[in-house]
Amino acid sequence: MKILVSIKQVPESSNVKMDPITGTVIRAGVETVVNPLDLYAIETALRLKEKYGGEITAISMGPPAAMRVLKEAAAMGCDKCALLSDRDFGGSDTFATSYTLARGAGKLGPFDIIITGERATDGDTAQVGPGIAAWLDIPAITYVSKIEDIKGGRLFAERLVEEGYQMLEAPLPCLLTVVKEIAVPRLPTLKGKIRSRDLEIPVYSAGDLEVNRDYIGLKGSPTKVVKIETPTVTRKGKTLKVRDEESLKVAVDELMGLLAEKGIV
Repeated sequence: MKILVSIKQVPESSNVKMDPITGTVIRAGVETVVNPLDLYAIETALRLKEKYGGEITAISMGPPAAMRVLKEAAAMGCDKCALLSDRDFGGSDTFATSYTLARGAGKLGPFDIIITGERATDGDTAQVGPGIAAWLDIPAITYVSKIEDIKGGRLFAERLVEEGYQMLEAPLPCLLTVVKEIAVPRLPTLKGKIRSRDLEIPVYSAGDLEVNRDYIGLKGSPTKVVKIETPTVTRKGKTLKVRDEESLKVAVDELMGLLAEKGIV
C-alpha cells in the first residue's frame, strides 16, 4: 500500500501576521512548526503501514525552510519526503495550493490513500484536502475519526459530524482528512532523527511538475483579499459588586436596563 501524507509548515499560532496589501500570511522571519493537525495525519499513515504494510511519502509545498517539517515527518517514521518549492508558488490560495499538491501527488504516485489534517491553523479553511481529491478525481472522506478496515479495494471509515458519527466507505484510491480523535501522534525517535538527518529530500519546481501556470501562485488564485482589519474590543464594562439584598437589586436592575436598551428583552 502506498500512502501520501500532505503536511504544511505554519507560523506558531501566536505569530500569525498578514500582509495588508496581498492578504497573504507573512512567513519571513517567523518561527514555524508542522501544522499541529497534520501530525494526526502522519500518525494515521504510520498506523496503517503497521497494520497493512506499505510505504509512506510526506509531501509539502513551501519555501526551502519547509524542509524542516519534512525532516520531522521522516523522524516520526515516514519513508520518503518531497518538497514542492518555487517562487512561482508564492501567494497561493486553497485553489492553487490544492492544484500544486495534486500535481505533486501525480508526479510521485500513484497512491492508494492520501491523508491530510482536518485543516491548517493559519488559513483554517479545511479546503485543501478535498481540493486535492477534486483535482485527482478521487473520492474524499472528510473529518475521519476512525478507520475501521481496508479490504477488497475499499476503505471503511467513521466520520465525525455534528449529530454524531457516520459510517462511510470509499473505493481506493481515496483521500482522507482526519480529526484529532483518530489517534495520538507519536514523538520522533532518536533512530528516526538520525535517519532523517541523512535523508535526501528531492525538491520539485513548477517546471518539474509541468503545471498550468494559470493555476499556481498569487496569479492563479481566484480568492482575492480586499481588505484586512484587526478587530478591537470597544466594550467598556461596568463591575457591580453584590454584598447584600440591596446591592443585588441594583445589579439586577442595571442588567435588565442594559438588556432592554439593547432590545434583547
